[in-house]
Amino acid sequence: MTTIEYITLEVSDPATADRFYTEALGLGKHVRVRASDAPTTGFRGFTLSLVVSQPANVDALVSAALDAGATTVKPAAKSLWGYGGVVQAPDGTIVTLASSSKKDNGPATTQIDDIVVQLGVTDVAASKRFYVDRGLTVDKSYGRKYVQFDSGPVTLALYKRRGLAKVAGVSPDGTGSHRIAVNSDAGAFTDPDGFAWEPTSPDRA
Repeated sequence: MTTIEYITLEVSDPATADRFYTEALGLGKHVRVRASDAPTTGFRGFTLSLVVSQPANVDALVSAALDAGATTVKPAAKSLWGYGGVVQAPDGTIVTLASSSKKDNGPATTQIDDIVVQLGVTDVAASKRFYVDRGLTVDKSYGRKYVQFDSGPVTLALYKRRGLAKVAGVSPDGTGSHRIAVNSDAGAFTDPDGFAWEPTSPDRA
């Protein structure tokens, strides 16, 4: 089984981004950053989704993110599927924070239960085949709309690009670099939509 240990975000200000992901959100083990000035505009084609157990935890993480320089894209609120909100990190990454529960069951914490990287792709079925051929195991699949893989510490999910942008509350338009690399034991390659995969570094494995 292919395992994703962490992702690397390419940012213009690594110090600020590192403080945001490591100190504010506690993601230092699974999100790393590196300097990049690669041109990018609009939606970068992916979101970082943080799944928690209750609404209070969503609110706690949203508050921590905003205090660390994020901006609100969609205020946290109840929905048909649960409770969640969307922020944009200082480096431009879209971060969704969500719980399937609509009621709190304990004191608020910033504990994150699942980290999901959602890639917006042109053809979900074709991308699914591409990743299965590279050793990823399908966990959930909903036709040509959504696929989720069992990929270890960081879960990989595929969405239609336009659908992912709609869920995130942003325009699907965007050009240039995705500004992300997925780090796994599957080796180096680039998927059909231009998302780069890189080997896991020994010091971060």
